[in-house]
Amino acid sequence: MNERSGPTTGTAEPMAGGDRMACVSEATETFLVHRNLLFTVAYEMLGSAADAEDVLQETWLRWVKVDAAQVHGQRAYLVRIATRRSLDRLRTMKRRKEAYVGPWLPEPLLTAPDVAEDVELAESVSMALMLVLETLSPTERVVFVLREVFDVSYDEISAAVGKTPAAVRQIAHRARRHVDARRPREVVSPSQTRAVLASFQRAVETRDLQGLLDVLAPEVVLISDGGGVKQAAPQPIIGAGKVARMIVSGLGKAGIALAGEPTVVNGNPALLLCVDGEIDGVIAARVEDARITGLYYVRNPQKLTRIASETTLTLK
Repeated sequence: MNERSGPTTGTAEPMAGGDRMACVSEATETFLVHRNLLFTVAYEMLGSAADAEDVLQETWLRWVKVDAAQVHGQRAYLVRIATRRSLDRLRTMKRRKEAYVGPWLPEPLLTAPDVAEDVELAESVSMALMLVLETLSPTERVVFVLREVFDVSYDEISAAVGKTPAAVRQIAHRARRHVDARRPREVVSPSQTRAVLASFQRAVETRDLQGLLDVLAPEVVLISDGGGVKQAAPQPIIGAGKVARMIVSGLGKAGIALAGEPTVVNGNPALLLCVDGEIDGVIAARVEDARITGLYYVRNPQKLTRIASETTLTLK
């Protein structure tokens, strides 16, 4: 059965109104059972919660038209629909990102603290890995997410992306090699990350230049996303000295009261930064060898709508 053409129903008579409503209700219940999984799949492919929600809406609209009795493996079928919608949207998002003002960062999601304890899930949605996924082609990203994160079979991926299983294997191998060369070298525990972020927070709040230099790795990269709405560096800032001086001098010139609040974003410890009592943005970090190697500061207000309430993510 092909998702694009839909299941065949033979010469079955059209359903009466009551039967149709019952089928829609049953389809909706099935969709809701898998909704969190489908959102996670779409979000990891797109890096945008708003676009992931649109994909879910499109998936549901397609799903309620399907004769579920003809579907073998409803979960897999729903993932296939969501994958195709995500792949289509990825291609249009590429043009949007090319016109985006300044660096583009994934949309941060407030997640439950226990997500940080799920190592596989936390790494898969971390800002660090999501940024690596941005360097893949749309098809490579979809194949990598399905295979490496959700352990979908090559045959299922083949059906979802419209390529042969042999081609999918090649794409998966290429994408995995690309990601492995750029992902963090070690898995850092949530407690270690929280300790490093606490040191960073103290240094920022006290304008302690040496304190920042102590917690930042020499090759640290700071990426800030203001989306043309909030002030942000037009290019990534590289090097502990440059990053530390920019933070300290910027705060000094602005004369503002900056405070950080520990939180969990994308399954990893992060800081919610407030300026003069108002939310200014979210900062996530990539930590290696007890030092920060990456800082990701999202200030664009349009990307801060999912930090007020928790988003449920799942790999199952």
